[in-house]
Amino acid sequence: MNVQTAPATIDLAAIKGRQQIAWGSGDYALIGATLQIVGETLCEAVDLRSNQRVLDVAAGNGNATLAAARRFAEVVSADYVGALLDRGRERAAAERLSVTFQEADAEALPFADASFDVVLSTFGVMFTPNQEQAAKELKRVCRPGGKIGLANWTPQGFIGSLFKTIGRYVPPAPGTKSPALWGEKAHLDTLFGSQVTIAAERKNFVFRYKSPAHWIEVFRNYYGPVVKTFAAIDPAAREALTADLHVLIGRFNTAADGTLVVPGEYLEVVITKKD
Repeated sequence: MNVQTAPATIDLAAIKGRQQIAWGSGDYALIGATLQIVGETLCEAVDLRSNQRVLDVAAGNGNATLAAARRFAEVVSADYVGALLDRGRERAAAERLSVTFQEADAEALPFADASFDVVLSTFGVMFTPNQEQAAKELKRVCRPGGKIGLANWTPQGFIGSLFKTIGRYVPPAPGTKSPALWGEKAHLDTLFGSQVTIAAERKNFVFRYKSPAHWIEVFRNYYGPVVKTFAAIDPAAREALTADLHVLIGRFNTAADGTLVVPGEYLEVVITKKD
């Protein structure tokens, strides 16, 4: 007789807690600031207007936040890592931009239904452990006829491949879905359902660093998932991972002068909520 065992329950709260620690480690803001152009182009993609109320979800240090504020929108910047919001505050103050900063979980946004004209997230909400709940929350706080603008790393691109590389050393929690699925339109169609229309375009953010070794040094010290991976493995594994990262970079690097010029593919998404 075959005995079927019920699948183990995934402790999403514990996973989220570990993620929060990971993104709070290092100093993601030093890397995040280099991605500013993505927030600017995303605001153009959603045709953002000065009379709109905008929410930046999983905002990090505020790239989409600042881009929207520069367009004179009323902006709320939300993230569950307070230290990253502090860096966003510093940047907004330096540019004399008016922004409201609020700690918030992307899976339980503390805002009323239909309270924003535009909801944005650049390389942020894609990392939530409960992807269905996060998508539900983005739709809930966006008004009918409003837009959700996303920038998500693709599975086959450079950062998607980075996730696979570090996953060989510290595997993701069993039962969780890859964040890079948000970089596939078919997955977004499933997540967001028939109440929206989705337009998606593959684009590249180009990483530009002094050398492959410089990129590895920066990401090893400041990019939370890589910081935590190196911290979790022994010295021999760290050497092997470093070698694997050099191989990964070699696959994508277009520079022949010793520097690093790596196109990082992402999906730029504009989701329109139906009236």
